Formats: sequence, C-alpha cells, structure tokens
Amino acid sequence: MGQRILRLLLALAGVGLVTFIGFNLVPVNPTTIGFVYLLLVLVVATSWGFLEAAVTSVAATLTFNFSFLPPVGQFTIADPENWVALFSFLTTSLIASRLSAEAKRRALDAVQRQQDLERLYTFSRAILLIDGKEPFPKQLVQKLAEIFEMSSVVLYERRTEEFYRAGPLESDGLDDQLRDAALHGTSFTDARQRLITGVRLGAQPIAGLALQLAGVETQMPDAVLQGIANLVAIGLERARAQDLTSQIEVARKSEQLRASLLDAMAHEFKTPLTTVMAATTALLANPDQPAEARLGLLKIADEETKHLDELITDAVEIGRLDTASIQVEMEPAGAEEIVREVVSSMRNQIDDREVVVICGGSPTAVCVDRRLIRLAIKQVLDNALKYSPAGSAVTITVRGGDAGVAVAITDHGKGIPAGEQSRIFERLYRSPSAQNQTTGSGLGLNIAQNIVRAHHGELTVNSQPGETTFCMTLPTNDTRGRT
Repeated sequence: MGQRILRLLLALAGVGLVTFIGFNLVPVNPTTIGFVYLLLVLVVATSWGFLEAAVTSVAATLTFNFSFLPPVGQFTIADPENWVALFSFLTTSLIASRLSAEAKRRALDAVQRQQDLERLYTFSRAILLIDGKEPFPKQLVQKLAEIFEMSSVVLYERRTEEFYRAGPLESDGLDDQLRDAALHGTSFTDARQRLITGVRLGAQPIAGLALQLAGVETQMPDAVLQGIANLVAIGLERARAQDLTSQIEVARKSEQLRASLLDAMAHEFKTPLTTVMAATTALLANPDQPAEARLGLLKIADEETKHLDELITDAVEIGRLDTASIQVEMEPAGAEEIVREVVSSMRNQIDDREVVVICGGSPTAVCVDRRLIRLAIKQVLDNALKYSPAGSAVTITVRGGDAGVAVAITDHGKGIPAGEQSRIFERLYRSPSAQNQTTGSGLGLNIAQNIVRAHHGELTVNSQPGETTFCMTLPTNDTRGRT
C-alpha cells in the first residue's frame, strides 16, 4: 500500500512538472501540452499500472483545463470545441492507460508462464537424475522445494504410509489433511494458505502433496499445480518400478546362485564319491582278500568320506556367507600352518601339480577365524589351480610384517585382462574369456573377499600375461570381529 501511494504522488508530481514547464519555462500551445500529458499517462500506465494511470489522466485533464484552456485559471470552458477536445483527451488517456496496463499484465503473465514451464521441465529432468543414495520420495520433495523455491513441501505416500518433508519452514498439522487428499484425490487451500492436493496415477490417488509458497505468493496456477502433481505421480511410479525390477533381479540372482551351487557341489562331490564307491565295490567283490589290502581300501574310503564331509561343510558355508552376515570368531593361529592345512585338504584337486609354500623369516601369527580363513585361502588356491596350465607350479608365499601377514598365491596361467580385473570379485561374475575353459560358479573370489574384509583385511589381484597373483593381507593385532 505504501508503495502505491508513493507512485500516485510521483505521478501527480509529474503532472505538476509538465504543467510548470509548459506554462512558465517553455510556453507552448494547448495541443502540444495535451500530447505531452498523454505521453505522461502512457509512461505511467506502462510502468506502474491502470490505477496510477487513471489518476494521472484525471489530474492531467483538470490541470489542462485550468492552465491552458480559456478562460485560463478557471475550471470552465468557453468554447464548445474545447469541451470536445477535453473529453477526447480524457477518454484517450483512460483507454490508452487501460490498454497499456493490460499489455503489461499479459507480458508479465507470459513471463510467469515461461518460468513455470522452465521449472516444470527442470523438475522433470531432476526426477530422471535422482540416484539411490536416499529414499526416492525424500529426494523428490527436496528437488521440488529447491526448484520452485518453496517454503515447505510435504509428501504423503499411501503405499508406504510415510511422510517426506523439505523446505526451510516447519509444516506441522498436515498429516490428516494429506491422508484425506491421498484417499479421495481432493485439492484445497487450508487456513494457513498451504496448497494441498491429491496425487493421482490415472484415476487412482496414490499420494497427498502439500505446498507452501515462499514470500507473499499464496496462489499457484491450477495448470502448474496439476503439472507438479503429475510429475510427482510419474516419479513415484518410476521408483516403484525400479524397486520391482530390483526385486526381480534379486530373485533371478538367487535362482542363479542356487543353480551355481548345485553345479559346483555336483562337480566337487563326484571325485570323493567315486573313490569311496570304488573302494567299497572292491571290498564287496573280493571279501577274502588279504587284511592289509582291505585295511588300505578302508583307509581310502575313510579319507574320502572326511574329504566329502569337508566339501559339504564348505558348500553350506558358501551358501550361508552369500545370504547372511559373516560371524567372525577370532582365535590366535599361524598363517603358515593354515596354508599347509589347506594344501593338505586339497591334495585330490592338486593331484600331481607342484604347489610350493614359501614362508618369510618374520612371525606369521594372526588372530583370525581359522575356519573362515581356511575357506578363503581354499577358494583362491582352487581358482589358481583351475586357471593355470596342468603342468605349471603354483606358489604360495607367506610373509609377516608390522602391518600384518600377507598370503600371496601365484599361478602361471594366461592372466586376467585389465578390463576384467575390477570385476572378478563380483558375485557370480565369470570372465567371458574363461567361461569355456573350466567349470565354476563365480562365487569363490567373492566369498574370499567378504571373509577377508570381515577380518579388516584386503584381497587384491595383480595380473599380467603368464602370471597372476592374489594377495591376502590380514592384520596381526586386530582382534575385532565384524558381523
């Protein structure tokens, strides 16, 4: 209000200034001063609006009559032609001011519509770029408040029954209203001038949205509000579709994991089962053979049964490690001793291959979960045996130091391409170049890495054509466990 009064005073001052100049400084005829008044009215209408222009027009008409039409100095007109001229001047001034004000209003409306369209476009792009670091609806309301410069935004999602808030102002007391809007799809403005609308996907309400505009604005065009609601509905549906896709992918991976485990178990179990069956068949076929021969066959069956038990335990452990958190039970152990136990348990897989164990001079005592570390070393060693030539040696180097104990397993296969080295620890990943080389589940290295990480250690790979080394580093004094 104060600003409008100031504008009216300035407009009247402008009429006075034109009158003073035309009457005292640069005397002109009534026609010329009339056009100057008209020009002043148009400038006021263009700059400030119709009310200011109308007041300026009336003031200019009265001043024009008093100062320039005979008899000068009186609010009377002697010549009837001057009545026509004065009426024409007043009418032209009012119409021109009205048209100018209307043109200005339309120009401002066009600018506002363009800004609204730009904001809607920016908001639609922001929806596509939202990542998965935080819940999608939370990021959605944050982007909405930021792009449209709103004081507060509250979103209620019916599917999850969660509220998501953004903006600098508090927005209490909206829960019931948003639930009602989300249930019936209604739109209204509450007592605090907050816009509340239902968000629909097709004909079905899926959410409630409350908006509080910043500054003195309390209204938003219905088209803009509906556009925001539609984009929010699209965003929520996109997030739901992504969640469904993730669930489908998890189910597919679980099925793939189950099939891979079954394939791996069938392959691993075949050798000890065949050996046990061969020993028992020989005993049954010739029960009268010498005691020494029978004892040898029984020992073979007993050893392979133990080996089979270890395989079953490992298979169960692999399945558990892939689906649950890793429970670490620490105990002091020697890294060299664990490595030799693994080599001994894998003698059938090693067969006639040369596996060299090299130990450094420093102590190699660590505090680890012995069972899990054995499983991790076994997975890495099995990988080295599979992907290196049958006649080549595999070297296991155990070295201790201040930072920890390192177990490095080196084979002399064709190597891992540089572009695949960053992916070989992913679950179920198998190099395309090695899929036809040997059987495998794509789980071994992932399981080994998870075990090492649970011990606060690190499993790395360094590969080049003809040599690949996996290095497992374990801290020496870390007695903490990760679950």
